[in-house]
Amino acid sequence: MRKKLMAPAVGLLALGAALADIYLLFFKPASETKANYQPQSELALTNESSSSMNEDQAGNLVDGTYTGQVVTTNRGDYQVQLTVSNGQMSAIDVLAYPQDNPNSVRINENALPQYTSQALTNQSSQVELVSGASEALKGFTGSLQDAITQAQS
Repeated sequence: MRKKLMAPAVGLLALGAALADIYLLFFKPASETKANYQPQSELALTNESSSSMNEDQAGNLVDGTYTGQVVTTNRGDYQVQLTVSNGQMSAIDVLAYPQDNPNSVRINENALPQYTSQALTNQSSQVELVSGASEALKGFTGSLQDAITQAQS
């Protein structure tokens, strides 16, 4: 008797899972997609420093080299150094990032150059998440924002 009931129950469960997948794939609003993901700490950073972000985009930076604070994430420590020339962000060097395992190295070697390029293009610490590199985003943007804040002083 149990075996007779089990097959239809498993079938209904599989059908429900398939319908849920179809809904999430085709009907979920675009504003909830992963491309718009922003870590909670980055949201707080954006809200707390929106005026300084606007100042940094306007080019109110003092020429020089600024080392951001070390930002500790679940994957390890990140630190960047910002160079400002003619009031604009001209170079970003990543001084420290997690290298304790091959997966971290692979993720960081893929994501950090993209974050650096986006930050220089945007003239801001606001960059888009690279898939699978949310901790790198948190560490990179946190340290970069500290360096930008120093450059605004």
